[in-house]
Amino acid sequence: MPKLIGVKLKGKLQGFASPKDIILKLAGILTVKGGTNSIIEYFGEGTASLPATGKSTVCNMGAEVGATTSLFPYDDHTAEYLKSTNRSNIAELAFKYQDYLQADKEVLENPEKYYNQVIEINLDELKPFVNGPFTPDAATKVEDMAVKVKKNNYPDDVEVALIGSCTNSSYQDLGRAANLLEQAVNKNIKLKAQLIINPGSIQVLETAKRDRIIDIFTKAGAVIMTNACGPCIGQWKRITDDNQRRNTIITTFNRNFAKRADGNPNTHAFIVSPEMAVAYAIAGKLSFNPEKDSVKDINGNDVYLEAPEFDALPKNGFVECDKGLISPLENGDNINVEIDPNSTRLQILKPFEKWDGNDIINLPLLIKTKGKCTTDHISMAGPWLKFRGHLENISDNMLMGAVNAFNDETNKVKNIDNGQYDSVSATAKYYRDNKKGSIVVAEENYGEGSSREHAAMEPRFLGVKAIIVKSFARIHETNLKKQGMLALTFANKDDYNLVQEGDLISIEGLKDFAPNKDLKVTLTHKDGSKDSFNVNHTYNEQQIEWFKAGSALNNLKN
Repeated sequence: MPKLIGVKLKGKLQGFASPKDIILKLAGILTVKGGTNSIIEYFGEGTASLPATGKSTVCNMGAEVGATTSLFPYDDHTAEYLKSTNRSNIAELAFKYQDYLQADKEVLENPEKYYNQVIEINLDELKPFVNGPFTPDAATKVEDMAVKVKKNNYPDDVEVALIGSCTNSSYQDLGRAANLLEQAVNKNIKLKAQLIINPGSIQVLETAKRDRIIDIFTKAGAVIMTNACGPCIGQWKRITDDNQRRNTIITTFNRNFAKRADGNPNTHAFIVSPEMAVAYAIAGKLSFNPEKDSVKDINGNDVYLEAPEFDALPKNGFVECDKGLISPLENGDNINVEIDPNSTRLQILKPFEKWDGNDIINLPLLIKTKGKCTTDHISMAGPWLKFRGHLENISDNMLMGAVNAFNDETNKVKNIDNGQYDSVSATAKYYRDNKKGSIVVAEENYGEGSSREHAAMEPRFLGVKAIIVKSFARIHETNLKKQGMLALTFANKDDYNLVQEGDLISIEGLKDFAPNKDLKVTLTHKDGSKDSFNVNHTYNEQQIEWFKAGSALNNLKN
């Protein structure tokens, strides 16, 4: 049963503050794992002041603190959004049960009695935040950033500002950003940084075109990209003089891990709201605070920006748009999918092998990772994404960003047979083909982040039988289960320290695999000595069937 974290919102957002700043502040309070195995429920009168898409932004980024899910009470803003997106029937149904779609009176009166943790945020006092670099929970008020830039020697020049992704690309997001940008154009202020826009959907894009929001961006010199993940997962061709150079970019995305956006480990990516992204693009400095600092116009005059305003929903409704939508055939039995066998980008998926009915005995340790190991560490984004349709090729990036606990290096692990060091993927292939597989050991919140499916499919394809960690990011743990792998946690986290380079690992008790029943792990060290300990799991009956069948897909097919 997940814990409940109650976030009480009071007041109303002021000035440059936006819904994004609620979750940026909360990430600083909870950290990237503070919401693990918890549901975050927002309550209080402040929730009623937020538009539905603003609530969506907050809930979307709840994954960055490890939350199981995030909830807001149903209100008029939600009803208006549903009606404007042709879902009036859902709004009407929700209205009938709205008393159940919000916290009970007793909870509102005594929240400490019902939540495991209560956090209060006063929206009247909330200031814009900038989170980063390299982790989404490094939260700093924009007004304090100038001091932090000097203290930490961050590159102050902002080179690119990126707006969009699933987190911040609604009609209002683009509208508020455009409102601020229009001020700059009208006041003869030139952009100091490149500005790139990723609209959230084809409907948002077409509506923004109709309402001349896109015209404002293009007039100011912004680049409009397609409505897709784009730079958020490294899908952009950033031209720089040196892809190892220290530099700063600003994004409205939800994640900012090293190398994620452009492959450069020294790109300092900071997360902000859309309006703050434009403010940074206008000023060109990370140390800039639009609430008190001026910028120079083309004549050298000091000019101040005003807080942007824009409607949550288009006055004339959303543009009806079905571009790119293809109706499926009623029956696909006669469809034969043919792929060029020499293609490097597409490959037919073959079913994974089912469980052989035996315990796992003496499989080699592939890697013991140290510190943060996100899905970007497990399956790098950027140029690798061109292989997303080719499991064999994309698997060459498996765990290449993970730090080996035994040598503090990345993508360099020892092969126990020849004593030589090689890439993680090459070593995994060797163990798969010669040792029947391998085991991965890691620390806290393993699998934080996105690109999750491949982060689970790649180790499965390369013969990894189990991932044993101190704790998992929830969605990644479920994806490992779906691929027929063992996702296990140390019953005693200190047992992580027992794992040595060159260990052979056994996992016993699989013949009696059952919910809430521990498994036993035995480590056989190079000197012949052994250590044994219990590991926990969260598999239910259905997920155990996935494991036995070899994957959820295999089980479904059966």
